[in-house]
Amino acid sequence: MASPRHNLLSEDCRFVINHVASYELHISEAYLSMACYYNQDTGAPLFAAFFEDQAEVKREHAKQFLRYLRKRESKICLPVIKRPDIDNWGTGIQALECALELENKVTNLLQNLKTTMASANKEINLLHFMGKHLDKQKGNTNYLEQQLGYHKGLEKQAQEEDPFKKPAQVSGKETDV
Repeated sequence: MASPRHNLLSEDCRFVINHVASYELHISEAYLSMACYYNQDTGAPLFAAFFEDQAEVKREHAKQFLRYLRKRESKICLPVIKRPDIDNWGTGIQALECALELENKVTNLLQNLKTTMASANKEINLLHFMGKHLDKQKGNTNYLEQQLGYHKGLEKQAQEEDPFKKPAQVSGKETDV
């Protein structure tokens, strides 16, 4: 049986895991806001379902990180991350760009936790735990990049077909003039 001291995480690892859990909750809120914004439209884009799904997934990821802290007998102290000041997510492209930015930031936090903290402290269990989260992150980032490319391509094609037809902003949503 491992000694209680052996089960404890380093203070640095504990701090970063708390930050990752808090950021996962932050992203969950942003995705929920995006999903609700686009589901109000009758013609919600396909990625609105992704946003709704990811709100739940990110919340579950946060819970997994918190459970990991408890399992390792570490203190849970989530830092406050300010809610996005965005109530109008604008065009689909703008929302996808924002989502990609959020995913890239959490990927960087996870990479930092894996390379700087877990590797340096020889936290084998944490490295294993991180592997599955980084794989999921890669999938999310790839999906968002594909969606962004697709929607930008559609927008470009529409402008090339009728160069005088430009999108106009009406209460944050794109309409044709």
